[in-house]
Amino acid sequence: MNFDNIKSLYESSSKRAHYDWRLREYLLKVYQYMAFALILTAIVSMGAASSPQFLNLIYGTPLKWVIAFAPLAMAFYMGSRLMSMSVNGAQICLMVFATLMGLSLSSIFIVFTGESIARVFFITASTFGAMSIYGHTTKKDLTSMGSFLIRGVVGLLIASVVNIFMQSGAMQFVISIVGVLVFTLFTAYDSQRIKALYYQTRSNTEVTQKLAVYGSLTLYMDFINLFVFLLQLLGVRRDH
Repeated sequence: MNFDNIKSLYESSSKRAHYDWRLREYLLKVYQYMAFALILTAIVSMGAASSPQFLNLIYGTPLKWVIAFAPLAMAFYMGSRLMSMSVNGAQICLMVFATLMGLSLSSIFIVFTGESIARVFFITASTFGAMSIYGHTTKKDLTSMGSFLIRGVVGLLIASVVNIFMQSGAMQFVISIVGVLVFTLFTAYDSQRIKALYYQTRSNTEVTQKLAVYGSLTLYMDFINLFVFLLQLLGVRRDH
């Protein structure tokens, strides 16, 4: 092996090491943003639940529908406008989204016991962590799951809207089981996709910074949805 070949191999390995370091930094930002958003959601949710007057303002008026659908609207807005935002703008949008989600989730502290909420949270965190690690480390391409999972989410939305009027406990049970399955798989899928997006855009620092925010949003939504569906299955209601 001549000197040029050795030099080429050294430069190639150095480049891979450099990009591996940047990938770790990128993923660290994704999970830091996500953790901060979850903490903000928890604080807002518990704060709102501790104020009967505030809860009455939210759930005793048509404002409850605004609170219910505002996070979804914010998520669509971020998805469609991400590339035209500044990095700071994307960060602010994520925090606004987390705040709105906290208001939307405040009712769980009225419906479920605090102990069961804590227990389900740790179950969710364990499941999410395991699937996220799988998504980052597996050699299997999970891209093909995307269309299946999106159809699953659409089906869950339709079924949930229908069950608002039917009020069927059996249907809610099925919805919750399917929801847990869909968002468990979505966690692995999104974790792999976030890593793939980094490799596609790593030459543009600003874009990768924005994608770190958006990646944290997708994982945050996976976590919250998984938590809510598990809570429907495993949570202990206060009226019981």
